[in-house]
Amino acid sequence: MIRSARVRALLALTVIAVSLYIALTVPIRLGLDLRGGTQIVLQTRSTPTATADREATDRTLEVLRGRVDALGVAEPTLVRSGEDRIIVELPGVRDPKQAAEVLGRTAQLTIHPVAGTATAGTERAGERVLSDESGERLRLRAAALTGQQVEDAAARFDQESGAGWHITVDFGGAGRAEWARLTGEAACKPVGDPGRRIAIVLDDKIISSPEVASSIACGTGITAGSTQITGSFDDTEARELALLIKGGALPVAVETVEQRTVGPTLGAEAIAASTWAAVIGTVLTSLFVIAVYRLMGMLAALALLCYGLISYAALAALGATLTLPGLAGFVLAIGMAVDANVLVFERAREEHAARERPTPRSSLTAGFRNAFSAIADSNITTLIAAALLFFLASGPVRGFGVTLGIGVLASMVSALLITRVLADHAASRPWLRNRPHLSGIATTGPVRDRLLRRDPQLMRRPRRWLAGSAVLLVLSGAGIALRGLDLGVEFTGGRLAEYTTGAPVDPDKARAALADAGFPRAVVQSSGDDRLTVRTGALSDAQAAEVTRAVDAVAGGADRVRDELIGPSLGEELRRNALIALALALGAQLLYLAARFRWVLGTAAVSALAHDVLVLLGVFAWLGKPVDGVFLAALLTVIGYSVNDSVVVFDRIRELRRRHRTAPLPRITNEAILQTVPRTVNTGMGAALILTALAVLGGDSLTDFALALLIGLVVGTWSSVFVAAPVAIELHDRTGGRGKRAA
Repeated sequence: MIRSARVRALLALTVIAVSLYIALTVPIRLGLDLRGGTQIVLQTRSTPTATADREATDRTLEVLRGRVDALGVAEPTLVRSGEDRIIVELPGVRDPKQAAEVLGRTAQLTIHPVAGTATAGTERAGERVLSDESGERLRLRAAALTGQQVEDAAARFDQESGAGWHITVDFGGAGRAEWARLTGEAACKPVGDPGRRIAIVLDDKIISSPEVASSIACGTGITAGSTQITGSFDDTEARELALLIKGGALPVAVETVEQRTVGPTLGAEAIAASTWAAVIGTVLTSLFVIAVYRLMGMLAALALLCYGLISYAALAALGATLTLPGLAGFVLAIGMAVDANVLVFERAREEHAARERPTPRSSLTAGFRNAFSAIADSNITTLIAAALLFFLASGPVRGFGVTLGIGVLASMVSALLITRVLADHAASRPWLRNRPHLSGIATTGPVRDRLLRRDPQLMRRPRRWLAGSAVLLVLSGAGIALRGLDLGVEFTGGRLAEYTTGAPVDPDKARAALADAGFPRAVVQSSGDDRLTVRTGALSDAQAAEVTRAVDAVAGGADRVRDELIGPSLGEELRRNALIALALALGAQLLYLAARFRWVLGTAAVSALAHDVLVLLGVFAWLGKPVDGVFLAALLTVIGYSVNDSVVVFDRIRELRRRHRTAPLPRITNEAILQTVPRTVNTGMGAALILTALAVLGGDSLTDFALALLIGLVVGTWSSVFVAAPVAIELHDRTGGRGKRAA
């Protein structure tokens, strides 16, 4: 026991020391809304085979989005402007010229058989003549393969031969057979003959022209469907080339027509207000935990500070970009991280009340042991969702997956390692053994005491709760059907206007003026000392004129130099990928929960999750609140909270069924709910304090975000008790007694 405690203490110190070092030495990347960044305007150009119309520009935008993701730029903004322009905003990009070059390359990849060298009189019709890597001119036959047949491409370093960096290209489908035919024909030529070479051309330039190895049989070729592009690449060039090949060619050519540095979309006042909200909310949450759990609450508050340090260090080390919604989610995660500590302390209270002559240390040890399964299951389900969102989605949804995964892992380290080290050390002190009331776990707490006195039978008639939830769903559906969802600019597109001013204008003042004029959602950015960019939803000409008058009044004179319609920054492909990732995440969670709790409880948990999503959408529809990128982040957070809450209840049901195998499920479910209500109340209060601070002090930019999470907090708490549990009971009854395996 002593040795394991020392190992935990050493590990905790190591984690804190490494996190502190990273936090002090590695700066975190801030998003466009907090710091600004680089704006690149690209214009599509027609080619002999494709017209640069709106459809081609939209397809080009999606290819560019994949390239930006591959470049490692988190939380980018890409929108179509007019018919043939694309605005790309990249936060934290250190080399804008390099980014513009990578984005602007057409990436038309073709692979040709080499007919021979080009000399006077040898050129033939239907052949192309290009210079290879050494400058020798080669005659190329028609392309046998294009980038459309490429299945994957990756940059690799050959450590064994020391040949340096190369790109591995894998062909798929019919491309594999065509590659075998192409290399098989070339292998029939003598070694050293130019016809034994294969030319790989990117944007009308030969980037590699290797000779087929002598070991390849004539007529057989390379059947593995893979090849290597070699050359004098450094690591950056190899990775960029790989992402261009893998990402595919642009449907049409693009040209960089403008490149500039833009200011943050949120002003200094909004950022300062959000920071104060974060500080005050964290302090209030810490005070609440201390008031409920006394000494253990103080140690949990200290562990929360370590959680914040670990999360910050992880974000910095991974190069993640922190945006304002991400910052709010980061602050919210601090409140949610209290949940694991609350679970442990409530289980310790139960152990203390059930044992004869218990000590604080024995109660805590049992509390950590008994709470581990609930903590593990709830966090694993969230990690599954985070991983799928990261690997399958893109843009802000992918960034949310990173932040969510980091928060979950950091909370587990904070609760199961740091809190335990601190709590074990404090509980072993003689003065605490003699004064157990100071520990905070020697009492059952007011919520548990009241429940024990009243002993309400909540699950006596579960269908009543389901009927109430059904009414709530009908009202939510009516709001969506009658009022509709007010989709934000990210989903619908809108209007972009740029103004030149005679003198520098504070973007905060321009935002305030536009809000007073009836445009509170307008996004204002500075782009140079005398330029302002205003982005809004769809506007009539009269409304656009009103925007111009508001900017003119605050600037003391302004000329509109650009007025364009813009497309949605959350494009169709991004939305589709996000929905696919979310559906797969829900399916994976269902499979995991079915394996851990059997299918009845797993299905009930996912049903509660769907209930929460529909209710939140319905409430926002009735309130007329915008459904935008910030709401999307809040919705994903609510989904994680809902599953986490249901898992805690179901974990207790599973534990009680093992003790009382013959007891009816409604009675066991009722007992499980009553035992977990104190945890639910205390966790919810901790999160509500932070969210209230964000809603009141965070400014207009965070009000809707905090409101969505507050609604989700209430609805998620309701659904875990009065939706998930009754659904589980009904499913158990409908299986005709097979519910013995349902828990």
